[in-house]
Amino acid sequence: MWKGLGMILTVLLLCGCQQRTIEEIFTVTHTEIDWVDFIRWDGEEYLNIHTGVLADESYLGEKLGEVQFKVADNVSNPSYRTKDGDAAFHEPGTELYSIKGEDKLLAVQSDNGYQVYYVNNEEDYKWHFKDLPLDKVNKVKVYLDAQLINEVEDVKKFLQILSNGVLDATFQPNTNYRDPIYYEMVFYAEGPVAYKYMLAFDGKTYYWHPWDTEILSEEIVEYLEEV
Repeated sequence: MWKGLGMILTVLLLCGCQQRTIEEIFTVTHTEIDWVDFIRWDGEEYLNIHTGVLADESYLGEKLGEVQFKVADNVSNPSYRTKDGDAAFHEPGTELYSIKGEDKLLAVQSDNGYQVYYVNNEEDYKWHFKDLPLDKVNKVKVYLDAQLINEVEDVKKFLQILSNGVLDATFQPNTNYRDPIYYEMVFYAEGPVAYKYMLAFDGKTYYWHPWDTEILSEEIVEYLEEV
């Protein structure tokens, strides 16, 4: 990713271009811009915490402003420099909020709560499952197709089933007859960001990706049924 541009640029070179200059390549090739989910605000580039959501609206601070320009589908120039108010995928008018006590985060309302964005300052991503303080998790919600289907009562047992997953990096889901079903699990611990991860079922096997692929016990079924 080009720092400060909020994008990954993929250049597909045509045959015979190996010896040409960059300028010549851009005149004869097809260029695709694959935008990452970013927001540019107050001189900073914020990236979406794709494994997190705002834990509670009580963490919302003041309104900072609104998105001014959506770059996806509107920018094809790889030299474009993002400016304050630009966002990769949010429409103009989308409201941006601060998060109380967190000057490196901002929130944007989505169809299911609030998305959270963090300042892209090259620090390590802090919202992997290994970073989740399991001993502090006090609530877990399970969603299917953005609809809440279960608020887990026995949080300790649920976490134990996930922790007992069997590592199988070679596993491939069976998609011969159907696409996998994807569930969303949201874990509430401490702080403004609730951790969010996906769990899948291919018709035979339950699995998820806390890092590499892990196969889960069928005990997980009781938590995936609508109550």
